Amino acid sequence: MATLQTPGARASRIRARYARLVAVTMFLTFDLIMFGAFVRLTDSGLGCPDWPGCYGNASPIGARHDIHAAATALPDGPVTLSKAWIEMIHRYAGTVLGMLIIAIVVMAWRHRKTLAQSPLLATVILPAVCLQGAFGAWTVTHQLMPVVVTVHLLGGVSLLALLTWLSARQTTLPQIPPSARKWRGYAALGLVLLYAQLALGGWVSTNYAALACLDFPTCHGEWVPDMDFHGGFSILRALGELPSGEIISQSALTAIHWVHRNFAFVVLIYLGWLALKLRRYEGLAGPSRALLAMLGVQLLTGLTNIFLHWPIVVAVLHNGGAAVLTLLCVTLMVRLGRARAGSADGMRTI
Repeated sequence: MATLQTPGARASRIRARYARLVAVTMFLTFDLIMFGAFVRLTDSGLGCPDWPGCYGNASPIGARHDIHAAATALPDGPVTLSKAWIEMIHRYAGTVLGMLIIAIVVMAWRHRKTLAQSPLLATVILPAVCLQGAFGAWTVTHQLMPVVVTVHLLGGVSLLALLTWLSARQTTLPQIPPSARKWRGYAALGLVLLYAQLALGGWVSTNYAALACLDFPTCHGEWVPDMDFHGGFSILRALGELPSGEIISQSALTAIHWVHRNFAFVVLIYLGWLALKLRRYEGLAGPSRALLAMLGVQLLTGLTNIFLHWPIVVAVLHNGGAAVLTLLCVTLMVRLGRARAGSADGMRTI
């Protein structure tokens, strides 16, 4: 005999299902950011030099003869069977992510009254993931052009930020005291600084400049080494080249690395100061302490990359740490945005 559900129980089940779907999608996005770093670090971005398939096939299995021929012709080239699988697994996961986001949008519109929230934020995420897919394709068709790969990385982090915001809307958060509202502008500036550092980090990674300075705190034994900022930060150029077509110089790579390294301390100091200020507020203490801890982890993995010459595991963790920092900053932004006037104790839930 079927059990009849009350309208309240059905609404609760829909809200729980939607929250789980958003959480799973956010987790997969984080995994894709980590795996995308692994793709770059293993030089697998051109493991399948066409898109969306691999030599016109749905998987490297059907393309094994083409892959073998390419690997035989260029043993040190970008195409091998293992790199092809790494690249295609990343594409498969991206496809699954797109399907999950479509499901989120459908649920957001279909159950908008039950969820009691506008479906606009969920809807914005759909074109965002489509644009991210386009940049994934351009990454291949433009032969790992640094600006395309860097924007692709920032797009992945932006997707994570949007999904973090959407996920926060599905939870009951502590009420933030009204006195905390004055920190919203500071938190927004912190997120802007973090994004600037993410862009610089992406530029280091896509230009393979992580080992341009192998000493610390100096670079090539100098506080301000010889650097070519114009060459290093010329945007429209091919991988490993200057806009003129010449091979990129060591001084240009040094400029890329040096700027990322030193701007990291600006972000570290600012976000550390902000976290220390926000941890005294009920409802902000948890993410603020986590932010302080992750800043320490990022500093440690960044220095380890220099001293151990960019080991893949540590480099992937460094990319993942940047994604976690974004998640925490967005969480603080969302909670500060929910600060309400007239609630002095900061203990009630909304």
